[in-house]
Amino acid sequence: MATCHEMNIETVAVYSDVDREALHVLEADQAVGLGPAAPSESYLHMDNIMKAARQTEAEAIHPGYGFLAENPALPSAAHGKAWFSSVPAPGNSDLETRRWRGAS
Repeated sequence: MATCHEMNIETVAVYSDVDREALHVLEADQAVGLGPAAPSESYLHMDNIMKAARQTEAEAIHPGYGFLAENPALPSAAHGKAWFSSVPAPGNSDLETRRWRGAS
C-alpha cells in the first residue's frame, strides 16, 4: 500500500469483523467489511469481494496471499479489472509476478 500511496493511487482494503483494526485496513483509503471472522463467510466468499470492488469502483484487485489468491475463478470473476498477483494467470505456468486482465 505504501507504493500505491507514493503513486497517488487510492487503495481499498477488505476485512473480516475480526480484522477491523488490522494494519492494511487502517492504511487503506477505503475499507469494506466482508462479514464474520470465519474465512468461509468473509475472505473466501468471492461474491463479497466482487461486491466490494463494485461498491468502491476499484479498477484493480490484488488478492493478497492465501485465501482466494490461488483460486483460478477469481480473476475471471473480476470482469476486466486489472489483476495483480504472484499466482500465474490461467494457461501460464511460470510463477513470475503477473499483471493481466480477467475475462470480461
